[in-house]
Amino acid sequence: MAATKDNGRILIAPLNWGLGHAARCIPVVRALEANGFEPIIASDGDALKLLKKEFPNLECHVLPSYGITYPKDGKDFKWKMLRLMPQMIEAMLEEKKIVKKWVREMGLDGIISDNRPGVCSKKVPSVFMTHQLNVLSGNTSWITGGLHRRIIAKFTQCWVPDVEIAPNLSGKLGHVEKPPVNVRYIGPLSRFHFAESAARYDLMVMLSGPEPQRSQFENRLRNELLFYSGSVLFVRGVVEPEQKQEQKGNIHFYNYMTSGQMQQAMCESRTILCRSGYTTLMDLSKLGRKAFLVPTPGQYEQEYLAKKVKREGMLPSAKQEKFRIEMLQEVELYPGLPRTRTATDWESLFGLFERKGELRT
Repeated sequence: MAATKDNGRILIAPLNWGLGHAARCIPVVRALEANGFEPIIASDGDALKLLKKEFPNLECHVLPSYGITYPKDGKDFKWKMLRLMPQMIEAMLEEKKIVKKWVREMGLDGIISDNRPGVCSKKVPSVFMTHQLNVLSGNTSWITGGLHRRIIAKFTQCWVPDVEIAPNLSGKLGHVEKPPVNVRYIGPLSRFHFAESAARYDLMVMLSGPEPQRSQFENRLRNELLFYSGSVLFVRGVVEPEQKQEQKGNIHFYNYMTSGQMQQAMCESRTILCRSGYTTLMDLSKLGRKAFLVPTPGQYEQEYLAKKVKREGMLPSAKQEKFRIEMLQEVELYPGLPRTRTATDWESLFGLFERKGELRT
C-alpha cells in the first residue's frame, strides 16, 4: 500500500486494563502513520495517559470506563467480574453510542478496537484485536469463551497478535478448534526493537495492572528487595503527569517510562521480574530477554500463560504469595522465550480499510 497524505482516519481504542492493551497498540499506531493513515486515539484512564505521552500530536478522546478492579486478595475474581458486569455493559452501550456519533462527525474510515466490544460500527470496517479467542474463567470458561467469540463475530475482522500454528505464545487462549471465520493471525506485536546492550542493572522490576494488586505486589517487592544486593531498576507502572525518579540504596525507582526508555532498560538488565501478561510475553520474546514471572492473583489468563511457558521450559514463575527474592536464581536454568522474528504484513491488513465504501449505506 503506497503511503499517501490521507489514506483515511482510523479510530484505535484499547481497553484500559493495566498498560498492556495500550502498549501493544503503539506499533499499530506507528504502522498506521507509516502507511499514510491518520490514527485517532480513544480510551480512558492510564491507557489513554500512556498513549497521549507516546503520541502527543495525535487527536485523543475519552471513552467511558469499564471500572475494572481486582479483589484485595485476588480470590473470587470471576464473581467480582460478574458483579461488575451491569456497569461494564452500561459502559459498552454508552461507548457504542459515542462511536456511532464519531463515525459520522469525524468522518472515520475504520476502527481498531483492542478488547472494547462497544467500539464497533456497521458503517465502516471494524477490527477487534485480541489474543483471547478463549477467555479462561475456571469451570465457566466454556461460557466466557463462547460469549467472547459472539462479540468477535460482530466485527469485520478479528486480529490475533500471534502465529497460527505451534509453537506459539498464546496457546489455548488464542487457538480454538473452530475459530470465528473472521480471524486473522497477524504475528506477535511489540513496541520494542531488538538491540545488543551492555548490562547496567542486575534486576529490572516491571509492574502494571489494575489496583489494588499492583500496589500490593509493589509493597511486597520493596520488602523482598531488602535482601537483594545487586543493582535494581524498579518501574512502578504508575502513569502520572510528570516522570519521577528516586534512588534508594541500590534501587533506582521510576513511576513510569516511555517506550524508548523501557526498551533500553530491558536490554540493559540481566534479569527481569514482571507479570505474565500477554503483552509482556510478546515484549520479552521480541527482545530475547530472560525473566521471572509472577502472575496477578486470580487472573486466569496470566496464571495460564505463566504455567505454559514454565511447562515448556522457557521461563520460571511463582505465585505472588509464594514468591521470594532468592527464586530469581532459577532464571539461569531457563533459556528464555525464543526471539520473535516474524514481521506483520500491515499493507495487507490495512487493505481492509480501502474497502470501506462497501459497508457504507
